[in-house]
Amino acid sequence: MREFLYDWGGFNVWLFHAINNLRSAYLDQFMLLGTALGDHTLFPFYIAISALVAAVTASQRGDKSRRWLSVLAVFGFAYLLDGQLLVILKPLLDFPRPPLALPPGSMHIVGVAEYHHSLPSGHSSFAMLLIASLWPVLSWRMRAAGIFFVFWVGISRISLGAHFPADVLAGFLSSLAVVLIVSAIVQRLMRPSLKRNN
Repeated sequence: MREFLYDWGGFNVWLFHAINNLRSAYLDQFMLLGTALGDHTLFPFYIAISALVAAVTASQRGDKSRRWLSVLAVFGFAYLLDGQLLVILKPLLDFPRPPLALPPGSMHIVGVAEYHHSLPSGHSSFAMLLIASLWPVLSWRMRAAGIFFVFWVGISRISLGAHFPADVLAGFLSSLAVVLIVSAIVQRLMRPSLKRNN
C-alpha cells in the first residue's frame, strides 16, 4: 500500500532528486523565502492583514462584508483544526525525512537538517490553508498569485531537503479537506441569519 500511495513506484524519490538537484545561490535564497512565508507562526500576521482588508472592503462595498466574515471564520477555525491534525498525524505516522531516508551525500540540505515527522508537510499545509480559506474573496489575479504561492512553498520544502513530494502533496490535500469541511459548517451556521435578513 505504501509503495502505491507514498513511494509512487519510485517516482516520489526520483522527483525529489530532480527538484533538489537544481541548485544556485539565488535559488536557495528564493526557496528559503518561500519556506519562511509558509511558516504557520505567521498566522497572526496573515489574519491581521486579512481582517484589515475585510474592514476596508466592508467600508467601501458593504455587500462583501458577510463574505469576508465567513472567510475569516473559516481561516481561523481551519487553522486550529489543521494544527491539531498535524500534531496527531506527524508523530503517529513518523515518516522519515529525506536526510534519514536517503544515503548520506545523495542530496542537498539548506538550513538545519530534520530527520523525523515528514508526513504531511506543515509548511505546505499552511500555505494551502491560507489560500484555500481566502479563495472566495480573491480576484482572479490574486487567485493566480495564491496558486503560485502554494506551489512555491511546497517546492521550497523539497528544494531545501526537508520533505519528499508526497509529504507536500499530503499537506496540500489534508489542509484543503479541512478548509472545505470548515467552510461547509460555517456556511451552514450562517444560513439562518441570511434568511432572516432577506
